[in-house]
Amino acid sequence: MRVLLMAYGSRGDIAPLAGLAAQLRHHGAEVRVCAPPDEEFAELVAGTGAELVPFGRDVRALRTGAPPSDAAAFAAELVAAHFDTVARAAEDCDVLLASGLMPAGARSVAEKLGIRYVYAGFHPFEMPSAHYRPSSRPGPPAPPGMTDNQALWDLDARKVDALYLRPLNAHRAAIGLAPVVSVRDHVFTERPWLAVDPVLGPWQELTNLDLVPTGAWILPDARPLPAGLEAFLEAGTPPVYVGFGSMPMSTATDIARIAVEAARARGHRVLVSRGWAGLGPIDGSEDCFAVGDVNHQALFRRVAAVVHHGGAGTTTTAARAGAPQVVVPQFVDQPHWAARVAELGIGAAHDGPTPTFVSLSAALRTALAAGTEARAKAVAETIRTDGAAAAAKLLLDCPPRRPGDGT
Repeated sequence: MRVLLMAYGSRGDIAPLAGLAAQLRHHGAEVRVCAPPDEEFAELVAGTGAELVPFGRDVRALRTGAPPSDAAAFAAELVAAHFDTVARAAEDCDVLLASGLMPAGARSVAEKLGIRYVYAGFHPFEMPSAHYRPSSRPGPPAPPGMTDNQALWDLDARKVDALYLRPLNAHRAAIGLAPVVSVRDHVFTERPWLAVDPVLGPWQELTNLDLVPTGAWILPDARPLPAGLEAFLEAGTPPVYVGFGSMPMSTATDIARIAVEAARARGHRVLVSRGWAGLGPIDGSEDCFAVGDVNHQALFRRVAAVVHHGGAGTTTTAARAGAPQVVVPQFVDQPHWAARVAELGIGAAHDGPTPTFVSLSAALRTALAAGTEARAKAVAETIRTDGAAAAAKLLLDCPPRRPGDGT
C-alpha cells in the first residue's frame, strides 16, 4: 500500500505523523509525508525511512518573524499548495491522511484521484461540541451546558469559511468537482480520527461526530542525551526543565529569567530548552544548563518537573515519564491540556500565557509537592504507547470506501 500523510504546522503536528509513518513502514507500506520545509521536520521524517515532500513556507520563520499581513491570502496560498504539491505527491497513493492547520483541499485531492481520505486530529477540542468553546477562544473549557457554545462554534465555522471557502471551491471547480458548503465539515468528515491518549484527552460525549480513537501517535526516540547534559544531570539533584517548544513566547517578556529564578526559589537547579523562543541561561551559575533539541522521552524521566506550553506532544511525553508538570498555555488547545493536567492532579495549570515570578513560583509549589509527584507516577502507568501501531493497523486493514468519504 502507498500512503500519503500530510500536515502543515509546527513540530506538534509533524512528530505524530512521523510516529505513524514509522509504524506504516514497519508493516511494509510505502509512505510519503507532505510537511513544511523546516530542517527539523526533514530530520524527523528521514528517521522513519519515509519520503519527504516539502510544501508551504518554513513554519519556524513564520512563527518567529512577522506573521502574514493578509490571513486570507495566506489561506489561499495553502489551499493552492494542496491542489499542486500535495496532489502530485498523492497521484500513485491508495490513501491520503491529513491533519494540521485546516487542510482545506486535501479531501478534494483524494476525491479527484479516487483514493481514500482520512482526517486525523491530535486533540478533541477542535471538534464542534456543546461542552466547550472553540479552541480559537483562549481560556479553560467552558462548563457543560453553556448556552453560547453552539453559537460560538457556528461563528468558528463561518470564520473558517471566510478564509478557505472561496479558494477551495475555485480550485474544485477547476478540476470538475462540485462546490462544498462548509469547509470545516468537509475537511473533518463524519468520522475523523482522534490521535489522543484516552486518559489525558477523554473525548466521550464531547462531540456529535463519530470519532475513531487510536491513542496518541508517539515516535520512539532512541537518541542518547548529549555528554554535557549527562554531566549536568549527574552533578546534582534533578533539575526543573523549562521549555516552550515552537512557541516564540513573544508576549512573555523575560520568561527565562522568571522561570530560572522561580525554580531556584524552590531550591532546584534549572534546565532551559532554547526552543523557538531562543531561551538560555540568565547568568554563569553552574546550577543552570541550556539545551537544544534532545530526547525528551529519556530526559523527562530525570527531571523534577516540566514547565512547558501545553502542546499535546509535550503533555503526553511528560505524563508518560511520570514528571510533574506546570503548563503555561499560549493558545488553541493548550488551555485545555493545562486544565486536564490540573484535573488529573499531575501538575499545575498556570493562569494565562504570561507568568510572573509570583505566579510561576506558586505553580511550581503545586507541581513539586510530594502528592503531585506520586500522582504523576501513578498516571504514567496508564498512558498508552501503542496509538501509532493501532492507527497503522486500522489504516492498512480497513477496506476502501468511496473516494473522499473518510474512514
